[in-house]
Amino acid sequence: MAAVVSDLVDFLNASPTAFHAVDEAKRLLKAAGFEQLSEREEWSGLQPGRKYFFTRNHSAIVAFAIGAKYVAGNGFHIIGAHTDSPCLKLKPVTKITKGGYLEVGVQTYGGGLWYTWFDRDLTIAGRVLVREKKDGVVSYGHKLVRVQEPIMRIPTLAIHLDRTISSEGLKINNQNHLVPVLGTLIKHEMQKLVEGNVPGESSGGENTKHHPLLLQLIAKEANCEVDEICDFELQLCDTQPSVVAGAMKEFIFSGRLDNLCMSFCSLKALVESTSTDHSLDHESGVRMVALFDHEEVGSDSAQGAGSPAMLDALTRITGCFNHSNSKLLEKAIQRSFLVSADMAHALHPNYMEKHEENHQPKLHGGLVIKHNANQRYATNAVTAFIFREIAERHQLPIQDFVVRNDMACGSTIGPILASGVGIRTVDIGAPQLSMHSIREMCAVDDVNYSYEHLKAYFEEFTELDNKVKVDC
Repeated sequence: MAAVVSDLVDFLNASPTAFHAVDEAKRLLKAAGFEQLSEREEWSGLQPGRKYFFTRNHSAIVAFAIGAKYVAGNGFHIIGAHTDSPCLKLKPVTKITKGGYLEVGVQTYGGGLWYTWFDRDLTIAGRVLVREKKDGVVSYGHKLVRVQEPIMRIPTLAIHLDRTISSEGLKINNQNHLVPVLGTLIKHEMQKLVEGNVPGESSGGENTKHHPLLLQLIAKEANCEVDEICDFELQLCDTQPSVVAGAMKEFIFSGRLDNLCMSFCSLKALVESTSTDHSLDHESGVRMVALFDHEEVGSDSAQGAGSPAMLDALTRITGCFNHSNSKLLEKAIQRSFLVSADMAHALHPNYMEKHEENHQPKLHGGLVIKHNANQRYATNAVTAFIFREIAERHQLPIQDFVVRNDMACGSTIGPILASGVGIRTVDIGAPQLSMHSIREMCAVDDVNYSYEHLKAYFEEFTELDNKVKVDC
Protein backbone atom coordinates (compact mmCIF):
# COMPACT_ATOMS: atom_id res chain seq x y z
CA MET A 1 0.00 0.00 0.00
CA ALA A 2 3.03 2.29 0.04
CA ALA A 3 2.30 3.05 -3.60
CA VAL A 4 -1.00 4.72 -2.65
CA VAL A 5 0.77 7.12 -0.30
CA SER A 6 3.54 7.81 -2.80
CA ASP A 7 0.96 8.47 -5.52
CA LEU A 8 -0.94 10.83 -3.21
CA VAL A 9 2.22 12.84 -2.47
CA ASP A 10 2.90 13.08 -6.22
CA PHE A 11 -0.71 14.21 -6.77
CA LEU A 12 -0.41 16.88 -4.08
CA ASN A 13 2.86 18.19 -5.50
CA ALA A 14 1.34 18.37 -8.99
CA SER A 15 -1.80 20.20 -7.78
CA PRO A 16 -1.13 23.66 -6.33
CA THR A 17 -4.57 24.84 -7.50
CA ALA A 18 -7.98 23.36 -8.31
CA PHE A 19 -7.17 23.75 -12.01
CA HIS A 20 -4.01 21.69 -11.65
CA ALA A 21 -5.82 19.09 -9.53
CA VAL A 22 -8.39 18.58 -12.28
CA ASP A 23 -5.65 18.42 -14.89
CA GLU A 24 -3.85 15.75 -12.87
CA ALA A 25 -7.12 13.87 -12.38
CA LYS A 26 -7.65 13.93 -16.15
CA ARG A 27 -4.21 12.43 -16.68
CA LEU A 28 -4.88 9.63 -14.21
CA LEU A 29 -8.29 8.84 -15.70
CA LYS A 30 -7.10 8.82 -19.28
CA ALA A 31 -4.24 6.49 -18.36
CA ALA A 32 -6.85 4.16 -16.85
CA GLY A 33 -8.95 4.05 -20.02
CA PHE A 34 -11.59 6.67 -19.18
CA GLU A 35 -12.95 8.53 -22.22
CA GLN A 36 -13.46 12.30 -22.04
CA LEU A 37 -16.91 13.70 -22.77
CA SER A 38 -18.03 17.28 -23.34
CA GLU A 39 -21.11 18.77 -21.69
CA ARG A 40 -21.58 20.76 -24.89
CA GLU A 41 -22.10 17.62 -26.95
CA GLU A 42 -24.60 14.75 -27.05
CA TRP A 43 -23.83 11.67 -24.97
CA SER A 44 -25.77 9.25 -27.14
CA GLY A 45 -22.91 6.76 -27.42
CA LEU A 46 -22.57 5.74 -23.76
CA GLN A 47 -22.22 1.98 -23.34
CA PRO A 48 -22.41 -0.46 -20.40
CA GLY A 49 -18.99 -1.57 -19.23
CA ARG A 50 -17.31 1.65 -20.39
CA LYS A 51 -15.72 4.50 -18.41
CA TYR A 52 -16.08 8.26 -18.96
CA PHE A 53 -15.41 11.68 -17.45
CA PHE A 54 -16.06 15.36 -18.09
CA THR A 55 -14.80 18.63 -16.62
CA ARG A 56 -16.55 21.89 -15.85
CA ASN A 57 -14.55 25.12 -15.79
CA HIS A 58 -11.48 22.88 -15.56
CA SER A 59 -11.85 23.15 -11.77
CA ALA A 60 -14.50 20.44 -11.28
CA ILE A 61 -14.49 16.91 -12.70
CA VAL A 62 -16.99 14.03 -12.77
CA ALA A 63 -15.86 10.50 -13.67
CA PHE A 64 -18.06 7.42 -13.92
CA ALA A 65 -17.97 3.75 -14.89
CA ILE A 66 -21.17 2.13 -16.16
CA GLY A 67 -21.82 -1.42 -14.97
CA ALA A 68 -22.14 -4.12 -17.63
CA LYS A 69 -25.58 -4.98 -16.25
CA TYR A 70 -26.75 -1.40 -15.96
CA VAL A 71 -30.22 -0.45 -17.18
CA ALA A 72 -31.93 2.93 -16.88
CA GLY A 73 -33.41 3.37 -13.43
CA ASN A 74 -30.60 1.61 -11.59
CA GLY A 75 -28.66 3.49 -8.95
CA PHE A 76 -25.51 5.60 -8.91
CA HIS A 77 -22.84 4.89 -6.31
CA ILE A 78 -21.07 8.20 -5.83
CA ILE A 79 -18.18 9.68 -3.89
CA GLY A 80 -18.20 13.47 -3.73
CA ALA A 81 -15.25 15.64 -2.69
CA HIS A 82 -13.82 19.06 -3.56
CA THR A 83 -10.76 20.42 -5.34
CA ASP A 84 -10.39 23.82 -3.66
CA SER A 85 -8.61 24.87 -0.47
CA PRO A 86 -8.33 28.19 1.42
CA CYS A 87 -5.74 30.42 -0.21
CA LEU A 88 -4.85 33.96 -1.21
CA LYS A 89 -6.02 34.81 -4.74
CA LEU A 90 -4.71 37.68 -6.85
CA LYS A 91 -7.06 40.63 -7.20
CA PRO A 92 -8.15 41.95 -10.63
CA VAL A 93 -5.77 44.87 -10.03
CA THR A 94 -2.71 43.65 -8.16
CA LYS A 95 -0.32 46.54 -8.52
CA ILE A 96 0.69 48.07 -5.17
CA THR A 97 3.73 50.30 -4.68
CA LYS A 98 4.48 51.69 -1.25
CA GLY A 99 7.48 52.32 0.95
CA GLY A 100 9.80 51.50 -1.93
CA TYR A 101 8.38 47.99 -2.34
CA LEU A 102 6.57 46.29 -5.18
CA GLU A 103 3.65 44.41 -3.64
CA VAL A 104 0.85 42.26 -5.05
CA GLY A 105 -2.79 42.70 -4.05
CA VAL A 106 -4.53 39.50 -2.96
CA GLN A 107 -7.92 38.58 -1.55
CA THR A 108 -8.69 35.89 0.98
CA TYR A 109 -10.47 32.79 -0.30
CA GLY A 110 -12.24 30.64 2.28
CA GLY A 111 -11.52 30.44 5.99
CA GLY A 112 -7.77 30.08 6.07
CA LEU A 113 -5.48 30.25 9.06
CA TRP A 114 -3.91 33.32 7.53
CA TYR A 115 -1.15 33.75 10.11
CA THR A 116 0.42 30.55 8.73
CA TRP A 117 1.02 32.34 5.41
CA PHE A 118 3.51 34.76 6.95
CA ASP A 119 7.23 34.17 6.38
CA ARG A 120 6.66 31.39 3.85
CA ASP A 121 8.45 31.09 0.52
CA LEU A 122 5.56 31.76 -1.84
CA THR A 123 4.94 31.58 -5.56
CA ILE A 124 1.95 31.82 -7.89
CA ALA A 125 -0.04 29.26 -9.87
CA GLY A 126 -3.35 29.05 -11.70
CA ARG A 127 -4.59 29.62 -15.22
CA VAL A 128 -4.03 32.31 -17.81
CA LEU A 129 -6.34 33.23 -20.69
CA VAL A 130 -4.10 33.72 -23.73
CA ARG A 131 -4.79 35.19 -27.15
CA GLU A 132 -3.33 33.02 -29.90
CA LYS A 133 -3.05 33.79 -33.60
CA LYS A 134 -2.45 31.14 -36.23
CA ASP A 135 -2.76 31.62 -40.00
CA GLY A 136 -4.42 34.98 -39.36
CA VAL A 137 -7.12 33.46 -37.14
CA VAL A 138 -7.35 34.62 -33.52
CA SER A 139 -8.48 32.23 -30.80
CA TYR A 140 -8.43 32.27 -27.01
CA GLY A 141 -7.37 29.43 -24.76
CA HIS A 142 -6.40 28.92 -21.16
CA LYS A 143 -3.03 27.68 -20.03
CA LEU A 144 -2.08 26.36 -16.62
CA VAL A 145 0.92 28.08 -15.10
CA ARG A 146 3.07 27.60 -12.05
CA VAL A 147 6.19 29.53 -11.16
CA GLN A 148 8.40 26.97 -9.47
CA GLU A 149 10.81 29.22 -7.58
CA PRO A 150 9.79 31.37 -4.58
CA ILE A 151 9.03 34.90 -5.78
CA MET A 152 7.01 36.44 -2.92
CA ARG A 153 6.86 36.62 0.84
CA ILE A 154 4.54 38.11 3.46
CA PRO A 155 6.99 39.26 6.16
CA THR A 156 5.94 39.49 9.78
CA LEU A 157 6.57 42.56 11.88
CA ALA A 158 9.56 42.23 14.20
CA ILE A 159 8.67 41.75 17.87
CA HIS A 160 10.70 44.87 18.67
CA LEU A 161 8.11 46.91 16.76
CA ASP A 162 5.11 45.08 18.23
CA ARG A 163 5.70 44.69 21.96
CA THR A 164 2.09 43.69 22.70
CA ILE A 165 2.23 40.50 20.60
CA SER A 166 3.45 38.42 23.56
CA SER A 167 0.53 39.46 25.75
CA GLU A 168 -2.23 40.05 23.21
CA GLY A 169 -1.28 37.68 20.42
CA LEU A 170 -0.86 38.30 16.70
CA LYS A 171 -3.56 40.56 15.30
CA ILE A 172 -3.89 40.56 11.53
CA ASN A 173 -5.73 43.05 9.39
CA ASN A 174 -6.35 41.03 6.23
CA GLN A 175 -6.43 44.12 4.02
CA ASN A 176 -3.32 45.81 5.33
CA HIS A 177 -1.08 42.97 6.45
CA LEU A 178 -1.73 40.11 4.01
CA VAL A 179 0.13 41.78 1.16
CA PRO A 180 3.05 39.82 -0.34
CA VAL A 181 6.27 41.56 -1.32
CA LEU A 182 7.37 40.91 -4.92
CA GLY A 183 10.46 43.08 -5.01
CA THR A 184 11.87 46.54 -4.38
CA LEU A 185 11.21 49.59 -6.48
CA ILE A 186 14.86 50.64 -6.69
CA LYS A 187 15.99 47.25 -7.99
CA HIS A 188 13.19 47.28 -10.55
CA GLU A 189 14.10 50.77 -11.75
CA MET A 190 17.77 49.85 -12.03
CA GLN A 191 16.84 46.79 -14.10
CA LYS A 192 14.84 49.01 -16.46
CA LEU A 193 17.84 51.30 -16.94
CA VAL A 194 20.07 48.36 -17.81
CA GLU A 195 17.63 46.41 -20.00
CA GLY A 196 15.67 49.26 -21.55
CA ASN A 197 11.88 49.08 -22.04
CA VAL A 198 10.33 46.38 -19.89
CA PRO A 199 7.68 44.06 -21.40
CA GLY A 200 4.34 44.64 -19.74
CA GLU A 201 4.48 48.40 -19.83
CA SER A 202 1.96 50.21 -21.99
CA SER A 203 3.08 52.67 -24.63
CA GLY A 204 2.14 55.44 -22.25
CA GLY A 205 4.29 54.10 -19.43
CA GLU A 206 3.70 51.67 -16.59
CA ASN A 207 0.97 49.03 -16.70
CA THR A 208 -1.78 50.36 -14.46
CA LYS A 209 -3.16 46.99 -13.27
CA HIS A 210 -0.14 44.78 -12.62
CA HIS A 211 3.56 45.18 -12.10
CA PRO A 212 5.39 44.46 -15.39
CA LEU A 213 7.71 42.21 -13.42
CA LEU A 214 4.76 40.01 -12.41
CA LEU A 215 3.45 39.90 -15.99
CA GLN A 216 6.87 38.85 -17.26
CA LEU A 217 6.94 35.91 -14.87
CA ILE A 218 3.44 34.85 -15.90
CA ALA A 219 4.18 35.18 -19.63
CA LYS A 220 7.32 33.11 -19.30
CA GLU A 221 5.39 30.26 -17.66
CA ALA A 222 2.57 30.51 -20.21
CA ASN A 223 5.08 30.55 -23.07
CA CYS A 224 3.52 33.67 -24.56
CA GLU A 225 4.15 37.38 -24.88
CA VAL A 226 2.95 39.75 -22.17
CA ASP A 227 0.55 41.49 -24.55
CA GLU A 228 -1.05 38.11 -25.37
CA ILE A 229 -2.28 37.71 -21.78
CA CYS A 230 -5.99 38.56 -21.71
CA ASP A 231 -6.73 37.71 -18.08
CA PHE A 232 -5.83 35.23 -15.37
CA GLU A 233 -6.98 33.44 -12.23
CA LEU A 234 -3.93 33.03 -10.04
CA GLN A 235 -3.29 32.32 -6.39
CA LEU A 236 -0.40 32.25 -3.98
CA CYS A 237 0.95 28.84 -3.00
CA ASP A 238 3.72 27.46 -0.85
CA THR A 239 6.86 26.23 -2.59
CA GLN A 240 7.66 23.65 0.10
CA PRO A 241 6.80 20.22 -1.33
CA SER A 242 4.50 17.63 0.23
CA VAL A 243 6.43 14.88 2.00
CA VAL A 244 6.09 11.69 4.02
CA ALA A 245 7.60 12.75 7.36
CA GLY A 246 7.82 12.21 11.09
CA ALA A 247 10.46 10.29 13.02
CA MET A 248 8.79 7.04 11.95
CA LYS A 249 7.62 8.27 8.54
CA GLU A 250 4.02 7.98 9.71
CA PHE A 251 2.74 11.39 8.63
CA ILE A 252 2.18 13.40 5.48
CA PHE A 253 3.07 17.08 5.79
CA SER A 254 1.45 19.09 3.01
CA GLY A 255 -0.76 21.93 2.00
CA ARG A 256 -4.27 21.26 0.64
CA LEU A 257 -4.83 17.89 2.33
CA ASP A 258 -8.29 19.34 2.83
CA ASN A 259 -9.49 18.18 0.46
CA LEU A 260 -7.10 16.80 -2.16
CA CYS A 261 -6.42 13.78 0.05
CA MET A 262 -10.05 12.66 -0.21
CA SER A 263 -10.20 13.69 -3.88
CA PHE A 264 -7.22 11.50 -4.71
CA CYS A 265 -8.37 8.50 -2.64
CA SER A 266 -11.77 8.69 -4.36
CA LEU A 267 -10.23 8.77 -7.81
CA LYS A 268 -7.80 5.98 -6.94
CA ALA A 269 -10.67 3.84 -5.64
CA LEU A 270 -12.69 4.35 -8.81
CA VAL A 271 -9.73 3.63 -11.07
CA GLU A 272 -8.65 0.49 -9.23
CA SER A 273 -12.19 -0.85 -8.81
CA THR A 274 -12.63 -0.72 -12.59
CA SER A 275 -9.10 -1.64 -13.66
CA THR A 276 -9.57 -5.13 -15.12
CA ASP A 277 -11.50 -6.27 -18.17
CA HIS A 278 -14.11 -7.94 -15.95
CA SER A 279 -14.36 -5.40 -13.09
CA LEU A 280 -17.79 -4.22 -14.20
CA ASP A 281 -19.21 -7.56 -15.40
CA HIS A 282 -21.50 -8.00 -12.38
CA GLU A 283 -22.14 -4.31 -11.69
CA SER A 284 -25.73 -3.16 -12.27
CA GLY A 285 -25.17 0.43 -11.16
CA VAL A 286 -22.92 3.34 -12.12
CA ARG A 287 -19.80 4.06 -10.06
CA MET A 288 -19.04 7.78 -9.94
CA VAL A 289 -16.64 10.32 -8.45
CA ALA A 290 -17.63 14.00 -8.47
CA LEU A 291 -14.99 16.55 -7.45
CA PHE A 292 -16.42 20.05 -7.08
CA ASP A 293 -14.93 23.51 -6.79
CA HIS A 294 -15.81 26.30 -4.33
CA GLU A 295 -16.74 24.14 -1.32
CA GLU A 296 -14.67 26.40 0.89
CA VAL A 297 -16.91 29.38 0.06
CA GLY A 298 -20.34 27.73 0.08
CA SER A 299 -20.46 25.76 -3.19
CA ASP A 300 -22.71 28.30 -4.90
CA SER A 301 -21.20 28.41 -8.37
CA ALA A 302 -21.61 26.74 -11.75
CA GLN A 303 -18.88 24.27 -10.80
CA GLY A 304 -19.76 23.92 -7.11
CA ALA A 305 -21.86 21.25 -5.43
CA GLY A 306 -24.73 23.74 -5.29
CA SER A 307 -24.92 23.67 -9.09
CA PRO A 308 -26.85 21.01 -11.05
CA ALA A 309 -23.57 19.49 -12.30
CA MET A 310 -24.03 16.11 -10.63
CA LEU A 311 -27.78 15.96 -11.27
CA ASP A 312 -27.12 16.87 -14.91
CA ALA A 313 -24.78 13.89 -15.16
CA LEU A 314 -27.32 11.51 -13.59
CA THR A 315 -30.00 12.81 -15.92
CA ARG A 316 -27.94 12.47 -19.06
CA ILE A 317 -26.63 9.00 -18.23
CA THR A 318 -30.12 7.74 -17.39
CA GLY A 319 -31.50 9.34 -20.55
CA CYS A 320 -28.94 7.62 -22.75
CA PHE A 321 -30.38 4.24 -21.78
CA ASN A 322 -34.04 5.26 -21.74
CA HIS A 323 -36.15 6.94 -24.39
CA SER A 324 -39.67 6.33 -23.15
CA ASN A 325 -40.08 6.52 -19.35
CA SER A 326 -39.39 9.98 -17.95
CA LYS A 327 -39.80 8.79 -14.34
CA LEU A 328 -36.75 6.52 -14.31
CA LEU A 329 -34.45 9.27 -13.04
CA GLU A 330 -36.47 9.64 -9.84
CA LYS A 331 -36.32 5.89 -9.38
CA ALA A 332 -32.56 5.91 -9.97
CA ILE A 333 -31.98 8.64 -7.38
CA GLN A 334 -33.81 6.64 -4.71
CA ARG A 335 -31.57 3.68 -5.49
CA SER A 336 -28.43 5.82 -5.31
CA PHE A 337 -25.97 6.60 -2.52
CA LEU A 338 -23.48 9.40 -1.93
CA VAL A 339 -20.34 9.28 0.18
CA SER A 340 -19.47 12.90 0.94
CA ALA A 341 -15.72 12.66 1.55
CA ASP A 342 -14.13 15.65 3.29
CA MET A 343 -11.29 15.62 5.80
CA ALA A 344 -12.15 15.34 9.50
CA HIS A 345 -10.74 16.87 12.69
CA ALA A 346 -8.37 14.56 14.54
CA LEU A 347 -7.93 14.91 18.28
CA HIS A 348 -5.23 17.50 18.99
CA PRO A 349 -2.97 16.54 21.93
CA ASN A 350 -2.54 20.17 22.98
CA TYR A 351 -6.23 21.09 22.72
CA MET A 352 -8.02 17.93 23.82
CA GLU A 353 -10.86 19.95 25.35
CA LYS A 354 -11.98 20.95 21.85
CA HIS A 355 -13.35 17.44 21.21
CA GLU A 356 -16.40 15.83 22.80
CA GLU A 357 -15.02 13.15 25.11
CA ASN A 358 -16.82 10.20 23.46
CA HIS A 359 -16.02 11.31 19.92
CA GLN A 360 -12.29 11.84 19.54
CA PRO A 361 -11.07 10.67 16.10
CA LYS A 362 -7.39 9.81 16.13
CA LEU A 363 -4.69 9.60 13.50
CA HIS A 364 -4.22 5.99 12.29
CA GLY A 365 -7.81 5.31 13.37
CA GLY A 366 -9.38 5.04 9.93
CA LEU A 367 -12.11 7.05 8.24
CA VAL A 368 -14.41 9.16 10.42
CA ILE A 369 -18.20 9.09 10.08
CA LYS A 370 -19.49 12.60 10.81
CA HIS A 371 -22.81 13.10 12.62
CA ASN A 372 -24.83 16.23 13.39
CA ALA A 373 -28.45 16.29 14.58
CA ASN A 374 -28.93 19.72 12.98
CA GLN A 375 -28.01 18.37 9.55
CA ARG A 376 -24.70 20.12 9.18
CA TYR A 377 -23.70 16.62 8.09
CA ALA A 378 -26.10 14.45 6.07
CA THR A 379 -25.38 11.15 7.86
CA ASN A 380 -28.26 9.13 9.33
CA ALA A 381 -28.42 5.70 10.97
CA VAL A 382 -29.01 3.86 7.69
CA THR A 383 -26.22 5.54 5.73
CA ALA A 384 -23.79 5.24 8.64
CA PHE A 385 -24.60 1.53 8.98
CA ILE A 386 -23.95 0.85 5.30
CA PHE A 387 -20.58 2.56 5.38
CA ARG A 388 -19.63 0.96 8.71
CA GLU A 389 -20.66 -2.50 7.51
CA ILE A 390 -18.27 -2.23 4.57
CA ALA A 391 -15.46 -1.44 7.01
CA GLU A 392 -16.31 -4.41 9.22
CA ARG A 393 -16.36 -6.78 6.27
CA HIS A 394 -12.78 -5.79 5.48
CA GLN A 395 -11.62 -5.38 9.08
CA LEU A 396 -10.95 -1.69 8.51
CA PRO A 397 -11.01 0.72 11.47
CA ILE A 398 -13.82 3.28 11.57
CA GLN A 399 -14.44 6.26 13.88
CA ASP A 400 -17.28 8.65 14.74
CA PHE A 401 -17.29 12.41 15.21
CA VAL A 402 -19.82 14.75 16.79
CA VAL A 403 -18.97 18.36 17.55
CA ARG A 404 -19.34 19.62 21.12
CA ASN A 405 -22.73 21.16 21.95
CA ASP A 406 -21.05 24.42 22.91
CA MET A 407 -19.24 24.78 19.57
CA ALA A 408 -20.44 25.59 16.07
CA CYS A 409 -20.27 22.76 13.54
CA GLY A 410 -18.78 23.05 10.08
CA SER A 411 -20.43 21.53 7.05
CA THR A 412 -19.67 19.84 3.72
CA ILE A 413 -21.14 19.25 0.29
CA GLY A 414 -23.12 16.37 1.83
CA PRO A 415 -26.19 18.32 3.01
CA ILE A 416 -26.16 20.41 -0.17
CA LEU A 417 -26.37 17.37 -2.44
CA ALA A 418 -28.63 15.37 -0.12
CA SER A 419 -31.22 18.16 -0.10
CA GLY A 420 -30.71 19.31 -3.68
CA VAL A 421 -30.80 15.89 -5.34
CA GLY A 422 -32.63 13.80 -2.74
CA ILE A 423 -29.90 11.19 -2.51
CA ARG A 424 -29.01 9.13 0.57
CA THR A 425 -25.76 10.46 1.98
CA VAL A 426 -23.10 9.68 4.54
CA ASP A 427 -20.51 12.29 5.52
CA ILE A 428 -17.03 10.89 6.15
CA GLY A 429 -13.38 11.93 6.06
CA ALA A 430 -9.85 11.00 7.02
CA PRO A 431 -8.64 12.58 10.28
CA GLN A 432 -6.09 15.39 10.08
CA LEU A 433 -4.48 18.16 12.11
CA SER A 434 -3.90 21.82 11.19
CA MET A 435 -6.91 22.00 8.87
CA HIS A 436 -6.87 25.20 6.77
CA SER A 437 -3.26 25.94 7.60
CA ILE A 438 -0.85 26.51 4.72
CA ARG A 439 0.80 23.32 6.00
CA GLU A 440 -1.44 20.47 7.23
CA MET A 441 -0.77 16.92 8.40
CA CYS A 442 -2.43 13.52 8.30
CA ALA A 443 -1.38 9.90 8.86
CA VAL A 444 -0.03 7.53 6.23
CA ASP A 445 -2.17 4.69 7.59
CA ASP A 446 -5.37 6.70 7.13
CA VAL A 447 -4.57 7.28 3.47
CA ASN A 448 -4.34 3.55 2.96
CA TYR A 449 -7.50 2.91 5.00
CA SER A 450 -9.36 5.55 3.00
CA TYR A 451 -8.40 4.05 -0.33
CA GLU A 452 -9.26 0.50 0.76
CA HIS A 453 -12.60 1.56 2.28
CA LEU A 454 -13.71 3.60 -0.73
CA LYS A 455 -12.64 0.89 -3.17
CA ALA A 456 -14.63 -1.69 -1.20
CA TYR A 457 -17.63 0.67 -1.28
CA PHE A 458 -17.57 0.72 -5.07
CA GLU A 459 -17.17 -3.03 -5.33
CA GLU A 460 -19.72 -4.11 -2.72
CA PHE A 461 -22.41 -1.45 -2.39
CA THR A 462 -24.84 -3.00 -4.88
CA GLU A 463 -24.92 -6.35 -3.09
CA LEU A 464 -25.12 -4.77 0.39
CA ASP A 465 -27.82 -2.27 -0.49
CA ASN A 466 -30.11 -5.04 -1.72
CA LYS A 467 -30.18 -6.36 1.84
CA VAL A 468 -31.12 -3.05 3.48
CA LYS A 469 -34.92 -2.64 3.75
CA VAL A 470 -36.22 0.87 4.41
CA ASP A 471 -39.45 2.54 3.16
CA CYS A 472 -40.91 -0.87 2.32
